[in-house]
Amino acid sequence: MTPKRSPLCLPLNLCLFVSKFKAKTAAAGAASHSMAIPAVVAILPVGVLFILSGLIVNLMQMVCFLLVRPVSKSMYRKINKLVAELLWLELIWLIDWWAGIKVELYVDSKTFQLMGKEHALVISNHRSDIDWLVGWLVAQRSGCLGSALAIIKKEIMFLPVIGWSMWFSEYVFLQRRWTKDEGTLKSGFRRLEDFPMPFWLALFVEGTRFTQAKLMAAQEFAASRGLPIPRNVLLPRTKGFVSSVIHMRSFIPAIYDCTLAVPNNQPPPTLLRIFRGQSSVLKLQIRRHSMQELPETADGIGQWCKDVFVTKDALLEKYFAKGSFSDQQLQNIGRPTKSLIVVILWSILLAYGIYKFVQCSALLASWEGIAFSATFLVLIVIVMQILIQSSESERSTALTVPQKDPSQQRLIQK
Repeated sequence: MTPKRSPLCLPLNLCLFVSKFKAKTAAAGAASHSMAIPAVVAILPVGVLFILSGLIVNLMQMVCFLLVRPVSKSMYRKINKLVAELLWLELIWLIDWWAGIKVELYVDSKTFQLMGKEHALVISNHRSDIDWLVGWLVAQRSGCLGSALAIIKKEIMFLPVIGWSMWFSEYVFLQRRWTKDEGTLKSGFRRLEDFPMPFWLALFVEGTRFTQAKLMAAQEFAASRGLPIPRNVLLPRTKGFVSSVIHMRSFIPAIYDCTLAVPNNQPPPTLLRIFRGQSSVLKLQIRRHSMQELPETADGIGQWCKDVFVTKDALLEKYFAKGSFSDQQLQNIGRPTKSLIVVILWSILLAYGIYKFVQCSALLASWEGIAFSATFLVLIVIVMQILIQSSESERSTALTVPQKDPSQQRLIQK
């Protein structure tokens, strides 16, 4: 007779899974054993907090989408802005209060006062794994976190919790095929015409995150075409930017030209390093351009974008060579307590809910209940690992560069 499998097997498997995950994250970050401990300690409780609160937020968004949006799209957007921030502020808390990442914002006073009070198309170099989080942080300081939108790849839409929240918030998702994306962009821009509050629409014009392999490919392509050879940025892909300007210049008054720099004396920030509680300093310059400054023709708009990236490259080259980053004014963006308060309230609410559920269901009083709890924790760890890995530059989109023969293409892998 085959002996029954002990109910302790699943908890033991959980321990083995977490141990393997701990070893993997330590190796991925090239950190010491002692520095890996905060990631393991934080991922499970923060994962429980983020996933459960996120599912509640997704449910609230879905209810509003089904019941409020058919009646008033404007009211739906206003409500969704507040609801989405209940989730997104948890990530701001990770940056501000858990990891203590400092963002130095360089921008002139006039632009600083306008931020959050006007629609804006935001373009930036794509330097690190958390550029989008830096954008969220600045948007939160400007009062428009819940209406900070982006043009991003379609795969993000399917990420648990965060991707679903972005879909309800009207992010624009692309398939990376212009024949399909052209129509998607146009319809997305039309939807934003009647947006009832100031919004930012972010576009990473390089199309993928910066790596040395992609830089080498961009340099080779630039040399073959007689273009300025980049040293710190990739070549911009201008089709999406040109379409954005042509279709939105009538209702978006400004372009925020952002340049992000990571000091050479520290490793680039990642979500994994944030979970480890490892701090970083990031430098961000914003220049405001009136939409009316841009040329009228598509070719002129595309060239304007290319010139902006040549300027970005020169700024970054000067910073890395001489340590001088920007001639703009350094603004004090502080560290508001709003994200801390939201995380505390979510923690209290969920802790009480979990306590009452366990008490009423006697979940831990049986081996089946213990097995269910262990399975739930395993799923939390898996989902958090998926979210972390999706943000890694090594997993970003490969850079496609045409060869001199236009009939062929060479794919530069990650």
